[in-house]
Amino acid sequence: MARPILSEECIHPGIRAYVASNHGDIVHEVQSAIAQHDVVVVGMAQNPFPRLARRTLDKAGIPHHYLQYGSYFGGWRRRNALKMWTGWPTFPMVFVKGMLVGGASELNALAASGELQRLQKAPR
Repeated sequence: MARPILSEECIHPGIRAYVASNHGDIVHEVQSAIAQHDVVVVGMAQNPFPRLARRTLDKAGIPHHYLQYGSYFGGWRRRNALKMWTGWPTFPMVFVKGMLVGGASELNALAASGELQRLQKAPR
């Protein structure tokens, strides 16, 4: 499954560096967390769904690392870089062993089916 992304040849050379690095710090921070922790939840303040995802993990006894970026009142530009990087449109973004598994609803479905526990125990 490849998702469409604008090829570099279609980006003017004068703006390629800007496009490549735009809010890259937030992407690198999440990539670093994913490399260091088996389960990472990326969320935002005031959104109840990251809290639901974290509760699901707590209930399953699965330790996780939480990153929070902004709220409904700010930080959307930085969060947008994560949405463009992952292709996932909402928060939270839940990563298990480096794999994006979706948000709170998808995490709940994985937990209910037993797949979450299998993913969490699998080698990287």
